[in-house]
Amino acid sequence: MARRPASNPLDPPDPVRQARQAFLEGAGAEIASSFPGITRLGGQIVAALYLAEAPRSMDELAVELGCSKSNIFGNLRALESAGIVERRRGTGSRYDTYALRGPYPDVIIGAYVARLRRVTADKIAISDRALDLLGDAGGSEAEFLRRRLIDLRRKYTLFAEFFAQVLPAIEGPIDLEQMLRRVPAGVFEAVAKLAREAMSRAWRSSDPPKA
Repeated sequence: MARRPASNPLDPPDPVRQARQAFLEGAGAEIASSFPGITRLGGQIVAALYLAEAPRSMDELAVELGCSKSNIFGNLRALESAGIVERRRGTGSRYDTYALRGPYPDVIIGAYVARLRRVTADKIAISDRALDLLGDAGGSEAEFLRRRLIDLRRKYTLFAEFFAQVLPAIEGPIDLEQMLRRVPAGVFEAVAKLAREAMSRAWRSSDPPKA
């Protein structure tokens, strides 16, 4: 197992190393919490590739992150599947290197939106399948189930329409910064007002009835 050289506890603190480690750990935890199937180590790989000046090999990542190549390999496969990391091989090279599929955090935002789009489509399909199986069944239990499934399909269909209008079929990194900078200030204010009003109504409707 590859390990980073141990530091001497008598050495003075290295602010660069401390800052780097804090970013690796923080970004690793945040990315892992956002993507099922990606571990904290996978998130640290993303952070390490962001901080790297060039694509990194599995050996280099294993040394930097202090873990085995087999752990690095498994996490790289998951990151490739999520569309966050890509494999590269230079001309004449005998081994692969790895890099982010796009700028950070754009690549994370793009992968997360793609995941939300897939989840939304899956929920619609599941609801439709369950409704087809339910068919014209009668009775209170069937009616209750039908109402719940129709309500769920309605909500996820609304989400799907929102994605289609705001982020139409974007695959890969999303430069959210540039998108937001091009939105007129008045639009932000109008959306914020609508959001506050919607949340206020939701809170009022969820309050328990007064005695």
